[in-house]
Amino acid sequence: MITQDSIEALKARLDIVDIVGSYIELKRAGSSFKAPCPFHDEKSPSFVVNPSRQSYHCFGCGVHGDSIKFVMEFEKLNYPEAIEKLAASTNFTLHYTDNAQQKKRSTLLESLNDWYQKLLEQNRTAQEYLHERGIYASSIERFGIGYAPTSPETLRFLEQRKLPTAEAIEQGAIGRGDDGRLFARFIERITFPIHSTSGAIVGFGGRTITGHQAKYVNSSQSAIFNKSRLLYAYHLAREAIYRRREIIVTEGYLDVVMLHQAGFTHAVATLGTALTAEHLPLLRKGEPKVYVAYDGDKAGRAAAFKAAKLLSTSGFDGGVILFEGGLDPADMIKSGQIEQLNALLHRPIPFIEFVITEMISAYDLQDPKAKETALHENIAFLKTLSPLLQEEYRPFIASKLGISPSLIQIGQKKNTVPQPINFSHHDIWELSFIKTLLERPHIADTLLDFIDASLLQYHVQEFESALQGRNDDPRLSALMMDDRIRTFEGDEGLRAELITFLSAHYNRELKKVTTQNTVSFDQKSYLIRQYRDKIERLKRGELVPLG
Repeated sequence: MITQDSIEALKARLDIVDIVGSYIELKRAGSSFKAPCPFHDEKSPSFVVNPSRQSYHCFGCGVHGDSIKFVMEFEKLNYPEAIEKLAASTNFTLHYTDNAQQKKRSTLLESLNDWYQKLLEQNRTAQEYLHERGIYASSIERFGIGYAPTSPETLRFLEQRKLPTAEAIEQGAIGRGDDGRLFARFIERITFPIHSTSGAIVGFGGRTITGHQAKYVNSSQSAIFNKSRLLYAYHLAREAIYRRREIIVTEGYLDVVMLHQAGFTHAVATLGTALTAEHLPLLRKGEPKVYVAYDGDKAGRAAAFKAAKLLSTSGFDGGVILFEGGLDPADMIKSGQIEQLNALLHRPIPFIEFVITEMISAYDLQDPKAKETALHENIAFLKTLSPLLQEEYRPFIASKLGISPSLIQIGQKKNTVPQPINFSHHDIWELSFIKTLLERPHIADTLLDFIDASLLQYHVQEFESALQGRNDDPRLSALMMDDRIRTFEGDEGLRAELITFLSAHYNRELKKVTTQNTVSFDQKSYLIRQYRDKIERLKRGELVPLG
C-alpha cells in the first residue's frame, strides 16, 4: 500500500489547474477557471476549477472533487491507480508500506535513457548521422539523445538490472508478441526521450539509421504516455513560451533540436501525430500565439490546414509557416540560413486567412457550381467564429471568390429586447444579490464559501447562470437593465446583507429540523446544535462558512 504521508506529499505538489488543464481546455474567469463539463453534455461552461481551494465543481451536474478525484473520474481509475498516474506525471516518487513493493516508476525509463546515451557514445554510425544533420554535442546532451541497440541486448540489460518485465511492458519499453516472446520496441534507432510537462521521462521516440521500414516509432500508449496530449521538448521550451508568449509547433524531433540550437527555444513538436483537440489544453498554457511550422508539400499543407482550422475555431491567435522547396527548419539551420528562417517565422499566414485560402484553392472558380460550393463551405467555417471575426472576414472571402460581400449571408440571431422582470417582494433580495455578483464577478470565489445555489429559494437558475458567466442569458440581461433592483454597496454592505440572509435561512432550517420525524434522534440533535451554533455566530457578526 502507498503510505499516507506519501499521498499527502503528492497532494501538496499537485496544482489542480495544471492537472485538469492537461485534460480539458480551461479559460480564466476572474480568479477561477471555467470549461464545459467533461462529465456531461453542455454548451455553456458550468464546470469551475478553483485554484485557491484546489477543487472543481460543476454547477450543471454537481460533480466535484480534487485533482485525484478528477483523474479517477476522467480516466476511470481506482484511487491507487490515480495516485500512481499523478506521481508518474509529476516525477514524484511514492513510498509503500511494504519495502518489497516499493515502486520506482521513473527509474525504468530513466535507466534505459542513461544506457541509451552511453551506447550513443560508442556507436560511430549514430554519431555520424547526428553530426551530418548538424546537431551539436551540447544539444545531444541537453535533449538526452541516445541510441537503442538490438532487441536481445535491451532485454538482457533489463534482466541484468533486475527491472521488472511487467513494468517495462506497461511503460512501453518492450512488448510481447503473439507467440508470447518479448521484444524491444526500439531497435537500432536514435532515441529521443519524451518528457511530461514536469520533466519526467514518459516514453521515447526512435529514428531508424539501419533502414527499418518505419522511419520513426514512438512508445506505445500507456498510463503515463499519451502522444495526443504530449508535445516533444515542452519541458525545455516552457520558460521561453511563457516569456515570449509564443510557441512554434513543428512536425519532427530534429526540427525542434535544431531550432533550439539556433536560439528558437520556444519550439516543440507533435509526436508523429496531427495536432488534435487533446493538445489544446497544453497549447493554451501561458496564452501564447501559436505558430504551426510545417513542410510545404501536399501532406504538410493538409496537416497545416487541419491544425489552422482547429486552432482558429478554438480562439487561438497565431498563424501558419510553410517551408517550401523540400526544406525544413533543420535543413535551413544546418545550411546557415538563420536570418531567412527568422524572417519566415515572423511572416506567418493568420490561421483564418490560411483556412479560407486553402478551402477556396480546392475549387475551380471558373465553374459557377464549384464557386457556390466554395461559398457555402466558407460560410460554414465563418459560423464557427465570433461575430466580429465573421464580419471582418466577409470582405476577404468575397475578394477571393470575386463576388459581392452581400452574398455572404451568415444568418444573425434575431434581436430580442429583455422584458421587465415580474417579481414579488420575496424575490428582491436574491435578485439584488445576483445583480451584485454580475457587477462584481471577482467576489464569486469568496461568496461561495458562505452561500451556494441550494440556499436560494426563487432564483437558483439565474444565480448559476451568473456564476457561469452566461451573460447572454436573457434573464440576466433583463436584471441588469431593471433599475428597480439595487446592488449591495461595498464589502461591508454585502457582508451585512449576507449575515441577514443567512440568519433567516438557518432559522428556517432550525424550525424545519425541530419538527422533522424522518431523522433519528442523534441526527436531529446534531443538526439542531449545528444550526444554533451558526445562528449565534451570525448574531456576533461572523460570516459562517458552508458545511
